Amino acid sequence: MSNIYLCQYQTSLPFTCLLHSFPSMRPFIKKFVFNSSSSSSSDDDVEDILLLEAERLSLEMSRGLTSRDRRLYINRGSIQGHNRLFNDYFAENPVYPHDRFRRRFRMSRDLFLRIQEAVEAHDPYFRQKRNAAGKLGLSPLQKITASLRMLAYGVTADFMDEYVRIGESTAIASLKKFTRAIISIFGSEYLRSPNSNDIARLLEIGENRGFPGMLGSIDCMHWKWKNCPSAWKGMYTGHIHEPTLILEAIASYDLWIWHAFFGMPGALNDINVLDRSNVFSELTQGRAPAVNFHVNGNQYSMGYYLADGIYPSWATFVKTIPAPQNNKTKHFVRCQESARKDVERAFGVLQARFAIVRGPARYLETDTLNDIMIACVVLHPMTCLATLKLKPHLPLWKSY
Repeated sequence: MSNIYLCQYQTSLPFTCLLHSFPSMRPFIKKFVFNSSSSSSSDDDVEDILLLEAERLSLEMSRGLTSRDRRLYINRGSIQGHNRLFNDYFAENPVYPHDRFRRRFRMSRDLFLRIQEAVEAHDPYFRQKRNAAGKLGLSPLQKITASLRMLAYGVTADFMDEYVRIGESTAIASLKKFTRAIISIFGSEYLRSPNSNDIARLLEIGENRGFPGMLGSIDCMHWKWKNCPSAWKGMYTGHIHEPTLILEAIASYDLWIWHAFFGMPGALNDINVLDRSNVFSELTQGRAPAVNFHVNGNQYSMGYYLADGIYPSWATFVKTIPAPQNNKTKHFVRCQESARKDVERAFGVLQARFAIVRGPARYLETDTLNDIMIACVVLHPMTCLATLKLKPHLPLWKSY
């Protein structure tokens, strides 16, 4: 820049100095001199404008940028990718049969098409559009397939490029929008408090298993956070000795997770999470559905949940006996611990179907992680219904 400031005092050499210092300014200087020869601008104005342009170029060069740097364009062949995906799984005579589709997409093709139709109608992002050059963009099949594969296999966004022909940034954006759409569309149907019909079904299941009045089992699951910010690691690190996020859930015997509270730091225990949870908000406000059952000739009007020993001794929790002494208490302990594993089994199936919540979380934003976890919880009963062969008592338990 010493040559530039020298030009301010040696007005006879400004163009020479700038040309030696910044050869890339040569076309700009020639154009400006040609235009200024017929204008009324003074020499000082010309030098000021040239100095500003030189400073801009110097700043770009210090950052490693030049006007010639362009974003790398890769012609992925998105149309060919869509055709290959359609012929493999969605054609009238697909290459891969339905059992392969269910294994790779974690759901039946009919359920996939139902989800695609709902998501495409909810968010215009998933509709196929043309860009400014008139070229067709990615199809809804490609965006939703990339999102579901990332949820099902826990792979990185760049992994989907070779088969689906979708860029890394587009795959990440599709995943974020897809999870939000799933929560918005299906959350009120599959992740909600049980109504009177649901409670009747849950009470029937509990009574058949020897626990009349049981509404489910409650527990917490930790999800490791690989890319947790360094400033937050102390708050999110607990007994696992790695940063984690906690999911509190209530599940029934049929793997329906009807309560999910996610996002608490891993340094908290189950009691701290329960204090912050809204699982008993309706009960405390007197708006909980009525639960009536008999045990040993006594009438009860409040259901309960099976829990482990860390939970408080509330009337809504039935915990195991720490040191059973006789056969009666030992039998109760075996039955309680067996039935309490429903929520553990639900966690296991959730992680088996959606490997993204089994491996370490790679995203930085807690909102994104919350959307991913809740979307997996919503998709979990939708994908399990066709497998479990449950009785279709309610609209919730349709077989898709």
